[in-house]
Amino acid sequence: MASKVTFDLAGQTALITGASSGFGARFADVLSEAGAHVVLTGRRVERLNALRDKIVAKGGRASALALDVTNVAGVRACVSAAEAGAGPISILVNNAGLNVQSSAGALNERDYDTIMNTNVKGAFFVAQTVGNRMVEQKIQGRIVNVASIGAFKALPGLVTYSMSKASVAMMTKGLAREWAKHHIAVNALCPGFIETELNDEWFRSEGGQKQVAGFPRRRLGKAEDLDGLLLLLCSKHASFITGSLFTIDDGQLLG
Repeated sequence: MASKVTFDLAGQTALITGASSGFGARFADVLSEAGAHVVLTGRRVERLNALRDKIVAKGGRASALALDVTNVAGVRACVSAAEAGAGPISILVNNAGLNVQSSAGALNERDYDTIMNTNVKGAFFVAQTVGNRMVEQKIQGRIVNVASIGAFKALPGLVTYSMSKASVAMMTKGLAREWAKHHIAVNALCPGFIETELNDEWFRSEGGQKQVAGFPRRRLGKAEDLDGLLLLLCSKHASFITGSLFTIDDGQLLG
């Protein structure tokens, strides 16, 4: 029998956090091209609006909403607004996150709170809010959290960031277990070092080039290297995949 594997997301509504740049903007493009109505959320509204207009100009369906994931009341209001405008959310890409480069010894309390409130608290309450709606509406949804290889390895100068992503990894497993009976698939992408506008300056520097030279394949990844796995985990083909942490790092953890 011929394979019928497709990643058609027509009729699905996907909410993406941190969609104003980097992975989030790429994820929005990919899911839109697969047919989903994408709801772009983030703090930089001008960028969200520009991305929405770009997607719509290509024939896609998109809307944009301001969201600070550290504000729990704001998260709940944003999800309600997203559903009012685009219909029930069947896919969540829980992508919003940040880092403050610092040694563990020098990191101050304010920066610690900024990292943990965004990467852990924000990710949890977004997942909680969307997941509860899926349960209430009997939607067999897909939640894709964005963690990092830092969930498995303390990255130099990124100890608190690595702690936060380890929390996201365990959150993924916990939510997958709790919502398994509702047939909601919860998984996580754990990317390695991938070039984005947030790190391109570093990787052009002497120190960044030295770091890349230490990778097994001596190269950085590109955002599009995540496309295939993202589509799989957001599709009907993820019905038997939940609680899994997927490393996409070109073997960087092997080094």
